[in-house]
Amino acid sequence: MTYTSDEVGQILNQFKETQFVALATIDGIRPRVRPMTLIYLDRRFWMVTSTSSNKVIQIKQNTNVEFTYQFTEKSEDCCIRILGKAKIIKDKKTKTSIAKRIVFFNNYWSSPEDPDYTLLEILPDELQYVAPSGMKQFRL
Repeated sequence: MTYTSDEVGQILNQFKETQFVALATIDGIRPRVRPMTLIYLDRRFWMVTSTSSNKVIQIKQNTNVEFTYQFTEKSEDCCIRILGKAKIIKDKKTKTSIAKRIVFFNNYWSSPEDPDYTLLEILPDELQYVAPSGMKQFRL
């Protein structure tokens, strides 16, 4: 995914290949937030989960999601909020490629063909960067 703003690129550089985030889905009219591991590869956002999980059920009903990533930059506590859509990926090649990059994959699934393995791609449409010095918001 290509972003036009150099500032957005600098913000996205805060992401490592894996990090913990808080993911919010929508359950009816209520938000549901849980910790997740975010995989950031080739400027794309991925998450893996159990097919039978509540988050997958919720995403099938409403693809709108948000995640937050908290970190420290120059001794300041900062946060990146990404709003967008979650897409359930069925492509076997993509699922296998991502599974190979996840060190904890075999703790939960027997193989990329495991029916309980669901790969999510988060397709961002808005980014917010929040720091003590202020907030910046970008439409992507």
